Amino acid sequence: MDQVEHVTPPLDPGHARPDTLRPGWMEQLRDWRNRTVARPAFQRWAAAFPLTRPTARRHARELFDLVAGFVYTQVLLACVRLKVFEQLAAGPLPMDELTQRLGLGAEGAERLVAAAVALELLEHRRGGRVALGRLGAPMVGNRAVVAMVEHHATLYADLTDPVALLKRQGQPAMAGYWPYVAYAHGEGEGERERPGAAAALSAERVAEYSALMSASQPLVTQEVLDAYRFDRHRVLLDVGAGEGSFVTAVAARAPQLQLMLFDLPGVAEHARARLAAAGLGQRAVVHGGDFFSDELPRGADLISLVRVAFDHPDERVLRLFKAVRRALPDGGTLLLAEPMSGVAGAEAMGDAYFGFYLLAMGRGRPRSAAQLQALLVAAGFDEVRAVPTRMPLQTGLLVARVRDGAPHR
Repeated sequence: MDQVEHVTPPLDPGHARPDTLRPGWMEQLRDWRNRTVARPAFQRWAAAFPLTRPTARRHARELFDLVAGFVYTQVLLACVRLKVFEQLAAGPLPMDELTQRLGLGAEGAERLVAAAVALELLEHRRGGRVALGRLGAPMVGNRAVVAMVEHHATLYADLTDPVALLKRQGQPAMAGYWPYVAYAHGEGEGERERPGAAAALSAERVAEYSALMSASQPLVTQEVLDAYRFDRHRVLLDVGAGEGSFVTAVAARAPQLQLMLFDLPGVAEHARARLAAAGLGQRAVVHGGDFFSDELPRGADLISLVRVAFDHPDERVLRLFKAVRRALPDGGTLLLAEPMSGVAGAEAMGDAYFGFYLLAMGRGRPRSAAQLQALLVAAGFDEVRAVPTRMPLQTGLLVARVRDGAPHR
C-alpha cells in the first residue's frame, strides 16, 4: 500500500539534437513493414500462408473491431436500457421468457441476444436458455458503468461528425451537459472567461451532471482508498467534491478524519443533503464557491482533487494547483487522482477515449503523470510522487507535498 515510484518529466522534443531525429534501424524496419503490409498482394498471401494466417486474421479482426465498434457500443446500450443483465442476474432464463420480460418481439430479442453473445455479454446455455457472459456479469448492479453507458448517448451525438468536432465547428451537446463549462467561458463566446459565473449556477442546473459524477465516482474511489492511507491525516478538504460520494467513502475508511468539501454553491446544496442523510452532517463542513475565483478554505493538511484537473486547460490547472498550495500548511499534501494518458496497456483510454470526450466537453485534455508533475512543481510543490493503483486504466494517483518551512513561489 502507498508504494511510490518517482516520475521523470519527458524530454522536450523542441530541444532534441538533430542526430536523435534520424530514424533508427527499428523505425526503418517498421516503415518497411508498413509499406509491405499496405500492399494488397501481400495481404492476400499472408491470409493464405499457414504460418502468417493466424496473425493476418488477428490483425483483420482488430481492424474490423475499430470499424464496427460503434455498433458494439449500441448493443451494450440496448442491453442496459432493457435491463438485460438485471433480468439474468438470478440465473439463466429460457429464451421465450427473456423475450417476454424484455418486451421485444421474437425477432428483435433473438437479434439482440445473438449480438450480445458475440460480444461475450451473454452466453447460450443448454435447453435454449440464455445466461450472463463474462463481460455481462460485472454489469449487474454496477451503477457506475451503467450510468456512463447511458451518458454516452450524448457523446455519441457529438461524434457523428468527428472532423467537425476536431475543427470545433458548432456547439457540442456534451458542452451543454456540463453547465459549468458553458458558464465559465460564456456560451458562444469562445475562450473568454466570465469570472464567478460558474458559482451562480443553481442546484437545479447542476443536478444532472452532479448525479452522474456521484454514480461514476466508485470507479475511482475504491482505487484511491486501496492505494493511499488517509488515517495519517487530520483534515481532508475535497475540492470539486460533487455531492460528497468520495469523502463519504473516505469517512468510512478513516473514522477519525475530519472532512471539508468545496464545490459550486449549487452542487454544495446537494452535498449537504447527501452528507446529512449519510450521518456525516456534524463531521463534514461544506463550502460553496468557484475554485478559480475564490480562495480555498484553510485548515486541511490533505487536499484531494479527484477527476478535476483534466476538465481544464493548463493555465487554469496551474491556477488551481497554486490555490491548493496556498491553502495547505507547511508539510501539507495534495492527492491528485484521475485517468492519465501514457499509461502502459491503457493508451486507448487516455488519449483516444478521454481525448475526444474532453474535446466534446469543450475544454481540458488528458495528461501524463509527468505533465501533471511539471504543473505541480510550477505551482510550488516540492515533492511529487506517483502511487501505483491496482487498475491504472481507471485512475492514476499522484501525491504532492510541501516541505516544512518551504516558501510560497
